[in-house]
Amino acid sequence: MSKDDYRRKLKSREELRELIGARPRTKSVIMCHGTFDLVHPGHVRHLMYAKSKADTLIASLTCDAHIKKANFRPFVPQQLRAMNLAALEVVDYVIIDDNPTPLENLSFLQPDYFAKGYEYHDGGIHPRTLEEMDVLKSYGGEVIFTPGDVVYSSSSMIEVGPPNLSSEKLMALMESENITFDDLRRALDSFRGIRVHVVGDTIVDSYVFCSLTGGVAKTPTFSLKYDQQTDFSGGAAVVAKHLRRAGAEVKFSTVLGNDQLKDFVLDDLRGEGIQVNPIIDNTRPTTQKTVYIAGGYRMLKVDKLDNRPIGDHILEELKQSIAHDHVDAVVFSDFRHGIFNRETIPELSGNLRDDVLKVADSQVASRWGNILDFRGFDLITPNEKEARFALGDQDSTVRPMAMELYKRADCKTLILKLGDRGILTYRAPTSEVRAFFTVDSFVDRLVDAVGAGDALLSYATLSMATTQSSVIASILGSVAAALACEHEGNNPVAPEDVLKKLNAVERQIQYA
Repeated sequence: MSKDDYRRKLKSREELRELIGARPRTKSVIMCHGTFDLVHPGHVRHLMYAKSKADTLIASLTCDAHIKKANFRPFVPQQLRAMNLAALEVVDYVIIDDNPTPLENLSFLQPDYFAKGYEYHDGGIHPRTLEEMDVLKSYGGEVIFTPGDVVYSSSSMIEVGPPNLSSEKLMALMESENITFDDLRRALDSFRGIRVHVVGDTIVDSYVFCSLTGGVAKTPTFSLKYDQQTDFSGGAAVVAKHLRRAGAEVKFSTVLGNDQLKDFVLDDLRGEGIQVNPIIDNTRPTTQKTVYIAGGYRMLKVDKLDNRPIGDHILEELKQSIAHDHVDAVVFSDFRHGIFNRETIPELSGNLRDDVLKVADSQVASRWGNILDFRGFDLITPNEKEARFALGDQDSTVRPMAMELYKRADCKTLILKLGDRGILTYRAPTSEVRAFFTVDSFVDRLVDAVGAGDALLSYATLSMATTQSSVIASILGSVAAALACEHEGNNPVAPEDVLKKLNAVERQIQYA
């Protein structure tokens, strides 16, 4: 049976009612309902038993939006879960239920039987099952409990050893959005010449490589031998470098101290062809974060910084630098080292043109700051910790928490970074597209996760500026983040490398 044959089993409830007809029927109908996150032997036995009791078996599954029983669930998106059920010969039709419970569809379709697993009967009938039984009773239907000799838990299987379904999940997402790999490649080509102004905190990331020579006998102190030091322009500066390397025309406004690190940053960025607008503050140093590495382990991190808010004269210079910009996008890259705070953000945002793409990333989880200070932006890209910090919410599962952040931020697109679990994106739903989707991580070999969020921010920004597609932005941003993770240091990601990884992912999908 081909994939298109499976799809013919996927029906809307209106199509199903037309196909099965009204009661009384010449052919009996039984319906099963569940999450079916991983179709396991318990599900198969349940479905086979149900099919033995009627002529037609309808498998109904809960849509992604109403699954809240565990974190990072569902593991398998609804399109793939539906295809898994449709691939079973015993199943005649599959329906994705957009409601939180099957009650409405039971009343609408009026199956002759509704099959429940024995666990819903053992030890007393659950109140929700009683509600379902009342619906069946109202039109003369009947609930059947299938035998409970073998019970499996999808949640347990996922937690113990989640299968790698990243290729299948990406394929399902792209198919549902009518996006091809050629579309992704065309998006990459369209970045050239896009005008972007980055405003934000510069950080010099210094990697000091050492050899561990031992410990000091009298104190619990490591002894390290200095080998070499490598410096990288980081923070908002590397966002500018990512954008420039991807093909954009980039202007960068930042605040620097009057020191040697300032000269290093300016030489580095101007060498990349970035137009730098440095505002020199003689009262603070250029921010530097130094990590000491021995044997591949990060032994110690030392920061040199001053997080005082910028003065009024610097704020005015920044406001003037963006007030009359003829750019396609403005990125506020906030590391909470002086430029951005609750007072300056509205003033800076108020100077942006209405037609410019407004993007913000606030990496502030370890300091005082809040991504919700950036309200009404087109794109924000916090990580989970930053989102929970902003909402004061450590308990909610990820998806409801992300939805709350999306609503309170009043943004058009939220890309929530989930580390090795990939990303979760929220957007305004329409009749054609759903409110949220996930993209798994593309990292093949993790070397250094520093700067992954900056790469995602940059490629997602250019994608939104050129395609207005949150799906393309999420995929290309995730690929760029993966590439940043696979190399030591904070280096800009090149589009040719993104293209190579895209080609590799496409081959994996074709194989899958």
